[in-house]
Amino acid sequence: MKPLLTTILLVFGLSVFSQNFFLKGKVIDEAQQPLSYVNIIVENAEDNSFIKGTSTNNDGVFELNSLTKGNYILKASFIGFKTIEIPIILSKDTQLETTVLVEDSEALDTITITAKRPTITRKPDRLTFNVENTALTEGTTLQVLKNTPGIIVSDGSINIKSSPATVFINNRRVQLTSQELIQLLESAPANSIKSVDVITNPPASYDADSGSVINIIMSKNLVTGYRGSIATNYTQGVFPRYNGATSHFFKNNKINLNVNYSYTSQKINREQQGTIDYLDTNNNIDQIWNSDGDRNTWSETHNINLNFDYYLSKKTTLSLTSTGLFTPYFKYRITDITDITDANSSFLERFIANGLSRDDKLNIGTDFNLRTEFNYGGSLSFNGHYTVYDYSRNQNVIQNYQVDNSLNSEFNTNANQDTQIYTAKVDYSLPLSESSSFDTGLKLSNINTESSINRLDLDNGVEILNTANSNAFDYDENIFAAYVNYSKSWDKWDLILGLRAEQTDVDGFSPTLNQTNTQNYFEWFPNISISHNFSDNFSLYGNYKRSIMRPSYTDLNPFVFFLNENTTVVGNPALQPTFQDHFVIGTNFLEHFTIEAYYMNYDGAISEIPRQDNDNNILAYTPVNLDKTVDFGFDFAFDYYPTDNWNLYFVTSFFNISEENGFGTERIELEQWSNYSILANNFSFLDDNSLNLNFTLTFVGKNLQGLQIVEDRLFSELSITKSIFKKRGVLSLSVQDIFNDQDPRVRIGYGDQSSRRFDNLDNRFVKLGFRYKFGNTKLSTNERTTGAEERDRIKDLQ
Repeated sequence: MKPLLTTILLVFGLSVFSQNFFLKGKVIDEAQQPLSYVNIIVENAEDNSFIKGTSTNNDGVFELNSLTKGNYILKASFIGFKTIEIPIILSKDTQLETTVLVEDSEALDTITITAKRPTITRKPDRLTFNVENTALTEGTTLQVLKNTPGIIVSDGSINIKSSPATVFINNRRVQLTSQELIQLLESAPANSIKSVDVITNPPASYDADSGSVINIIMSKNLVTGYRGSIATNYTQGVFPRYNGATSHFFKNNKINLNVNYSYTSQKINREQQGTIDYLDTNNNIDQIWNSDGDRNTWSETHNINLNFDYYLSKKTTLSLTSTGLFTPYFKYRITDITDITDANSSFLERFIANGLSRDDKLNIGTDFNLRTEFNYGGSLSFNGHYTVYDYSRNQNVIQNYQVDNSLNSEFNTNANQDTQIYTAKVDYSLPLSESSSFDTGLKLSNINTESSINRLDLDNGVEILNTANSNAFDYDENIFAAYVNYSKSWDKWDLILGLRAEQTDVDGFSPTLNQTNTQNYFEWFPNISISHNFSDNFSLYGNYKRSIMRPSYTDLNPFVFFLNENTTVVGNPALQPTFQDHFVIGTNFLEHFTIEAYYMNYDGAISEIPRQDNDNNILAYTPVNLDKTVDFGFDFAFDYYPTDNWNLYFVTSFFNISEENGFGTERIELEQWSNYSILANNFSFLDDNSLNLNFTLTFVGKNLQGLQIVEDRLFSELSITKSIFKKRGVLSLSVQDIFNDQDPRVRIGYGDQSSRRFDNLDNRFVKLGFRYKFGNTKLSTNERTTGAEERDRIKDLQ
């Protein structure tokens, strides 16, 4: 009986001892107005350790639950007010008296005077640009990237130096086209960004085809609450464009929920003037085709991004991420007038080609992720991904000749592409010591694409199936990958070693042509980065990485898409992957200077090149593997703050590109030296840094791209932002291509190929934008995007 009584008393005592209480209160200012989003933190009175945290709601009220009996310190803080500390002896549910916060103008002045400016941290494989709590975070995410050293945003693309970059947000790959990505980043506020990693030599945990990487790191947040924003942009180019976006984030102790939506309506113009010299068997001019094309694209696009985190425990998180793109309206119209003359410019013929196509596109990618952290510091994560991509195009082409009407033609094409992607991966990280770590992982992926195209020729209004230009293509790809990665720092050395192995099995089948393309290959992808800091003002580093670039699924389709009867886009099922070896050696000195030498060798670089058929007077754009491509050069970078409110960034690169390829018995070898230079100025004005100006000039010298010479171009951009409404609102104004000198002029001249063209792109515009933030603007989001690298190889039908 006594043991039973003792047990009952013990259980009762424990239940009383562990009883939980709530703590409620209200915060107002000196004018007796409630203060919302005040940070409320409860600390242990003995050691000041953090216990719980929350923020006040719109009525200034806060509530903290599940507090045990004890002595605490409650801290209430808000920017512009003096922090108040209240000692609390908690032994029951407690309603505090109203707390009054007093304005602290001196603290505000101090914040303005000592405002942080971005800092740079260099590691062997990357540069980290720290922007948290700087003036840059008052703008958009795209503006932060434009100000990050080494990143170039121009001409509708995001590059690291001259190479396209793969963009990640919190280590999740952003699966959008360049234009869609820029739209997303332009509408996303930057106030949650902690830093930006510019990774020139990604470790083995990244897929072998990742290339150079930009990873945007978002700040973690301990405070619960809600935050939202709305944004709109108006752009006037040749035609007006409109964009609207909204973002919402909610967090409590168990979940993070973030939803982003944007809508874009635009009409884009493109004009092209081209000349083709069709040659005879002696490579003398037989006919000259001068064309003048006008292309207009109308589109309406909906983008939605959902991020949901559920905290199973303090160290285990279950996450769902889904990104969807829906284009219900896409219309593409082309009018091309071509004059044909002989070698003496005597008129022979003229034809007018009119094409009209309508597209539908649905692209949804979803990730499930489970991550757990261990007490010893390691972590284990599981990820599953699924993408469904459905694309269709209906096209009508009419071609009328002025002299010989018998050549007139009209046809329709119906094309469809259905792609499904499945991936599964597991990653494990183990800290070996305070200065070293080990990572390993496995990944499986399957890609299945079914495509078809039917051409229907019209004869007196009757559709007749053209079997010679109709086709179907089934593509199946399986990749199994494994990696290990080791990193260590000691004394003044930093070392990263990685090795990735990938087995790839590909089957491409065209039932119409009864043609099969099979590829099976196993490849190793090593990488190494090493650096040594001789002093605070001088360091040396070097790295090497082998990577792969696989062809897009559309490029592998053996389809023929007709821009008109004489200009086509043709797939190539025989395409092989490209393998790249990249070597870099460089130095950082005197804090502001960087010099690098690099060498890149491409085995089978994929380029879509125009090839003219001189016998049939047809120009076909076809992706091919070039036999050899070498790119080497020297880079010089200078990053400096002449004043606290002025950042000056200058980089120049002198490089040489050589390309070699064989066409039948003909061997082509081309080489070109070039220069790539950037001069960027960023200014902050006013005491609160609420007015910011950026002016950037980018010069791209004459260079070689896919056996084509592209002439000099100058890119220019001026952007101004102004924070209003106590920094809840931001007005922005930007002007692109101020000097009207960034359109490409291209010429081809080798063997039996001779042509020239000028593309007048719709890239000269003025853009006006406005964004307004509401709710607790100090909250950080869990924003990210779906993460399957295979999605990047999805490509719209031409």
